[in-house]
Amino acid sequence: MKHYQGIFHRKITWIVLGCAILCLLWCFSAVNAEGDNPMTAMEKSGQHPSSYAPVDLHEDFGAVVSRMEAAKPAIMDRQMKLLQERYDLSDRPAKGVTMSRGKAVQEGIRAKLPPGVRSWEELANMTPEQIRVKGLWPKGYLPLPHPNHPEGGMLFPKHHIDKIKQQDGRDLTRFDLDFDLPTHFLAEYPPAIYLTTRPDLGDVSQGEVVTVDNYFRLFNGILNPKQLEGLRLLVTPFPQQQFNATEDRRSLKPSTGVTCFDCHLNGHTNGATHLVGDIRPQEFRHRLDTPSLRGVNIQRLFGSQRALKSVEDFTEFEQRAAYFDGDHVIAAKKGVNVLDRGSQVHFMAEFQEILDFPPAPKLNVYGVLDPRKATEAELRGQQVFFGKGRCSVCHPAPYYTDNLMYNLRAERFFKPQMVNGRMASADGPIKTFPLRGIKDSPPYLHDGRLLTLEDTVEFFNLVLETRLTEQEKKDLVEFMRCL
Repeated sequence: MKHYQGIFHRKITWIVLGCAILCLLWCFSAVNAEGDNPMTAMEKSGQHPSSYAPVDLHEDFGAVVSRMEAAKPAIMDRQMKLLQERYDLSDRPAKGVTMSRGKAVQEGIRAKLPPGVRSWEELANMTPEQIRVKGLWPKGYLPLPHPNHPEGGMLFPKHHIDKIKQQDGRDLTRFDLDFDLPTHFLAEYPPAIYLTTRPDLGDVSQGEVVTVDNYFRLFNGILNPKQLEGLRLLVTPFPQQQFNATEDRRSLKPSTGVTCFDCHLNGHTNGATHLVGDIRPQEFRHRLDTPSLRGVNIQRLFGSQRALKSVEDFTEFEQRAAYFDGDHVIAAKKGVNVLDRGSQVHFMAEFQEILDFPPAPKLNVYGVLDPRKATEAELRGQQVFFGKGRCSVCHPAPYYTDNLMYNLRAERFFKPQMVNGRMASADGPIKTFPLRGIKDSPPYLHDGRLLTLEDTVEFFNLVLETRLTEQEKKDLVEFMRCL
């Protein structure tokens, strides 16, 4: 009897072991199945992700600086290799096409075709499923990661860092990271400022970067007292996640912080990047391309995905939460600036709401081309925009936004994959940004992955499956340059 019991127990043991091995193999294959399983890095390592940043740090600040400075070259090298793999980064200006103050506009599709695909037309003739299964979605049209996505944070172009240091003495240099996109793909610096209240004045910036150092001289006598005070607050530095007075910062010296206009330079943009504050865990957070504040008066949604309903909501949200990665706990430590809604927020919003789009001399009062001023190519492009291209479904005239949100479902074309710490997967619904003045606001899409208007047209030709001809795409770019 004991003999048979021993055999029985051994059989049970082998069955249990076999089942355990099969379960482990299944889990391993599920996690590694060509990136289809969007499991986070923390979950894979057995750690439980937290919504909160650590508050009580124990590593010496000098040790943090030494560690991050030593890691910086490899991190930046990895990011620049990613950009070079994805894009043609050469300086190739379009002939005779400039932004409001004269900077050349870059031309051409800069995303590189995947190996084995001979043309964009060949790719456009494939179904989303074919592109996904064959792995042929252009890498330049995947979500763009932050230069160091696991770390994130506000990051400014070098020319802006130099100007602010010269003008008001603040240093926006990070010891751990540098900005990544070449300057020729960014908006002109400094951008013009147009006011809805004084269109007769044209550009009121006088070619200067507006800071706390010069705002009063430039705008006294043009703005009313509330607007002037609102502008002062927009150029006043306040503590922020990476730039503050605590040991938990990314500037060598304690910092007074950043201003709203450090990203939304002159009420427009300088291309500064960040990560959105409303997504967890970190690898699912979107890189943020700073949008222009021009035309805030006609917009009804704020934040690429947050759908905040007024610029007052957005202004208060930025100071209370977005400056600190959406973490009110860490904000309390670093010195959150709690604005008074009835006065300060109101004043800031009142100034933002008079920032106008740049002039568009070829558009009539309905916001469409005046046929007496437009070229044949521009008029053909307008027909594509309102017809076959289906652009006007989301971007109707006169301001070329419908103030709604849409889910493009670009994930139909690629499998979820980790790219430099960013989980490229479904983006979800994104607000319709206005297209007025679009040539002044590169790069494009909410994370800046589209470097030119040609890239933007090609991306949407693929995503919307409109199958435009080469001529139609060229004409569409010509029209968009008129807006």
